[in-house]
Amino acid sequence: MGTYFNPDGEAFRKMIQSEIYVDKTGLLDYTNSVLNTMQGYLCISRPRRFGKSMAANMLAAYYSRESRAEELFSGFEISKSPDFQNYANQYNTIFLNMQDFLSQSGNVTEMIALLQKSVLWELLGEYPDFRYFDETNLARTMQDIYQQVKIPYVIIIDEWDCVFREFKTDREAQEKYLDFLRNLMKDKSYIHLAYMTGILPIKKYGTHSALNMFDEFSMISPGPLAEYVGFTEEEVKQLCEKYHMDLEEVKNWYDGYSFEQVPSVYSPRSVVNCMRFGKIENYWNQTETFEALQVYIDLNFDGLKDDVLSMIAGETVPVNTGSFTNDMTTFRTEDDVFTLLIHLGYLGYDEKNKCVFIPNAEVRAEYINAVSVSDWGEISKALKNSADTLQAIWQMRPEQVAEGIKEAHFETSMLQYNDENALSYTVSLALYAARNFYQVYRELPGGKGFADLVFVPRKKFADKPALVVELKWDKSAEGAIQQIKKKEYCQSLEEYQGNLLLVAVNYDKTTKEHECRIERYQK
Repeated sequence: MGTYFNPDGEAFRKMIQSEIYVDKTGLLDYTNSVLNTMQGYLCISRPRRFGKSMAANMLAAYYSRESRAEELFSGFEISKSPDFQNYANQYNTIFLNMQDFLSQSGNVTEMIALLQKSVLWELLGEYPDFRYFDETNLARTMQDIYQQVKIPYVIIIDEWDCVFREFKTDREAQEKYLDFLRNLMKDKSYIHLAYMTGILPIKKYGTHSALNMFDEFSMISPGPLAEYVGFTEEEVKQLCEKYHMDLEEVKNWYDGYSFEQVPSVYSPRSVVNCMRFGKIENYWNQTETFEALQVYIDLNFDGLKDDVLSMIAGETVPVNTGSFTNDMTTFRTEDDVFTLLIHLGYLGYDEKNKCVFIPNAEVRAEYINAVSVSDWGEISKALKNSADTLQAIWQMRPEQVAEGIKEAHFETSMLQYNDENALSYTVSLALYAARNFYQVYRELPGGKGFADLVFVPRKKFADKPALVVELKWDKSAEGAIQQIKKKEYCQSLEEYQGNLLLVAVNYDKTTKEHECRIERYQK
């Protein structure tokens, strides 16, 4: 057994012995189904914190000839498969974490040389007595060994895209790396499975198609592997029951990634930390600071800031993902920026409607942190002060509320501020802090119509008043209050009788002033 050649499966053992392990061994059913076929090349791209390395270690433990799959996988989903024994521990498995090699090297050339030397050291140590054509050539040595022992290979590569993240602008280094991977794996009949995982899909270089043999499964198109992207609703429900956590609250914070086959996908690392520590909070920023996001949303593309603010306010934004070149530097439009943010986990993607959105409260907090320290004028100030604006509503101080909304009002270089829809964005941003306490609904059915905005307290904040907000454009706040009453918008909020506030906001386009009225609801 070795570090790179036929690892012993102890990395997977460490995973399953942890306090929380969610069984994702069903992924092996898929990889078994494509072994030794044209579909046996898989590139899996996921954001950080989404279990990429865990999956890679799982595959190594299952296929490696020096592991003990029957013991390690006993009781897990894959052990029930009729094919379990057929493929378990049957392959000469090479496991490579590219980041490890890159961190010990000064450039890509050195990295490739170190990788080949390291793997060859173990291969030749395992098979010292064979006749080799070139003991310095990894691909040729693998072939020579296969011709002697007839044991096919499984190659597993973790952090495959680290070169594109570390050498973002060095095209020569990137192409050299892609050519190395192609020469190692393409058209090699002795390789029955190649599995690569990283954050980015395979880099596009026009006609340069070094790795065109790979099927790609990404955050945009996970295909049949959608249920292995993160935790599913049922998996999280079981964890919530075991750890006595509120599923609704956990869903608000960590759900939001959605695919046609799996409508609810949760951020795995955040859910695990939430369960272990018994606390719902932002665990995203423990592995990456908001500055990583800030770099991209501060890029100077027309409409980029407008759309980011719309998504912070809860809207979706159309996107074209087709022009993205799968790197972290080539941005020609805001679509390229948003596509990268999908792969990084900062945006969810609706494949059916071709639009993006901020997936959950945890990620939304990162946007607020980024915008708050960016030079976005009054909107940055408004987001910082949103807690004060919410407090002013609770304390029934309408003048301060109107001032808070005014700070969030953006006419130049931002959304066109010319109707109630734009006003609703402004109010949503001015009251961003309300999302910490409320479930926010737009156009909620109630009585004889639809209330513009309704804020329903979350279970743990049941002492907070429910809010029904009606918006008017160039009319009057008093008229908005009367509309709430006349159309009986509060009818669906009977349980909040006695703890329900009516909030009316009007914008006068002549004076360019916001007016606010607040009343306690009396039936």
